[in-house]
This record gives sequence, C-alpha cells and structure tokens, in this order.
Amino acid sequence: MCPRHHGKDQAWTSSSSRAAAQSLQEALLRVGGWRDSSHLLMGDGRRDGEEMGRRKELLGGILDVLQPQLTKDSWHRCEAVKLVFAWTLLQPVLSCLLDLLAVLERPPSSLSPSSSRRTRCLHDSVLRLVLTHMEAEQKMELRRVYASALPPLIDRMGVAVCRHLRQVELVVLGYLEVRDPPEETSRLKVLEVLQITTRAAWPRMACRADALLRGLLRLLVAVSSDAELSVSVRRTMTDQTCLCLRLLDGCCHGDLQRVLQQVDSGCCSAEVLSCLATVTSTSGRSPDQQEVETSLGRCPAAD
Repeated sequence: MCPRHHGKDQAWTSSSSRAAAQSLQEALLRVGGWRDSSHLLMGDGRRDGEEMGRRKELLGGILDVLQPQLTKDSWHRCEAVKLVFAWTLLQPVLSCLLDLLAVLERPPSSLSPSSSRRTRCLHDSVLRLVLTHMEAEQKMELRRVYASALPPLIDRMGVAVCRHLRQVELVVLGYLEVRDPPEETSRLKVLEVLQITTRAAWPRMACRADALLRGLLRLLVAVSSDAELSVSVRRTMTDQTCLCLRLLDGCCHGDLQRVLQQVDSGCCSAEVLSCLATVTSTSGRSPDQQEVETSLGRCPAAD
C-alpha cells in the first residue's frame, strides 16, 4: 500500500493518502526495526545456526500478494500493481548489487595510491548504468529508489568518480528540479551525492561550479516558497544545500563568495539570504569553513 500511494499524483491517490502512506511506512520501519525500505524487503538474512530475528524479510510475502494480479491476462489492467511490483524488485536488486560488487572486486576508493585507479572496473560499469537509468526515469517512486542507492555507490568510487562527473552533474541538476514531497527523499539524496562527489573530486569541480551554483540557488528559492513542505524538511533541505555551496566555494578558492555577494536581496526571501550569508561570511574562518577545508584536504584534521 505504501509504494502504491507514494510519489506524484496518480488517479488513485490524493495528498492525504500520500501523506498517510508516508507516515505508515515510517511507523512500520520503526516498529519492525528496519533501517529502510530495502532492509524491510530483504531483512537481515539467515546466519548459520541462528534463526532469523524479528527483522525478517517481507519480499516473499509481498510477491505472493502481487502474483495473482500479474498474470498474462491481467497485469496490464492495473497500473498501481505494475508500479508496486517495479518498486518492490528494484529496492533489493540495487542493494544486492552493491553487496555483490564488494565481493567481486575492491572498491576504487579502497585502492592504495600505488594501485592503478585509472583502470575501469565493474564499479564504473554499474555506476554508468545506474546514472543512465536515472536520467531517463520519470516515475517518482523509482527515482527515489535510484537516488537512495547512489550515495554509497559514489562513495565507493572515491576519486575515480572523476570519470563520471559529466553524467553525475546531469543527474544531480535534473533531480534537483523536480519536487518530491512530502519528505523530499530524492532531492536530499542527490544533495548527498553532490557533497560526496565534491569531497572526492574537488580539483575537478571548479569548472562545473557555475551550473551547479545556478541549480542550488534555484533549489533554495523553490524550497523557501514551498508551503507544502514541513518546517523540518525545509530546514534540512536548506542546510544540505548550504553545505553544498560551502564545499563548492572551497573548490573555487572563495570565488563563489564574490558571486553570491552580488545576489539582489530584493529577489530573495530572508530565509534564502540567511543561507547565503553562511557562505559569504568573511569574518574569519568559522568552524563550518574549517570543516569544509578539512573535508577537501585543504588543512589537517584536528587531533
């Protein structure tokens, strides 16, 4: 029921049904002790000599419920069933794919400097495939699944993500333009992707800063004026966007500060201006700036 009512408007949904589905899923995950939707579907798995705990998988039961409606003669009659089926399969597939990759080869991020990180590997192929599907995907439910799987994959790539920067940029900018109420999962996840990418590939990010800056500023303005978002979600979106701006500014040696100082205050809300002020502040190096420099390798981490 939850995936059936998640995402954009459908003929069988309403704003209240989508909000109720979101609340129900959050309650289910909390009560069952599952970390996320993939954990709910796949569980912890069996260990030798141990019984499966209360966090057992529900995938089999869900497929049993869907199967009677997925026959050759009936599957095309119910769009909601097709949607739930695709969402149900995609969640564990992406999760298992990451686990399988870790078995087949070492992640590029774990290779020593003396290793050949320039050699393309399975991680490159999987990331390219995921990004390609993300660019073409229009269904919000599946966009959310892809976006949730992308941060750990980008993190495993490390500096090797430089080979995919153009495609990563296109996906990030494309996903930031599309609302994902009520929790804004897909946009928050691609903001996380941008942060991971900037930290790993910071020498290559300055040339992409202009396009990313425009996308982040549009996001700030859109979020600040979106009355449907809760206060907590709006605050989280704003904070994560500000962090992206600070990281990009660190890559550009402070050049973004000079650009942001020219923003017309009459065109922005107080919320947006307050966010920009955290980036353009020049009164010494704040703890946030020190954190950014450390994460970009600009200064040693504190003991």
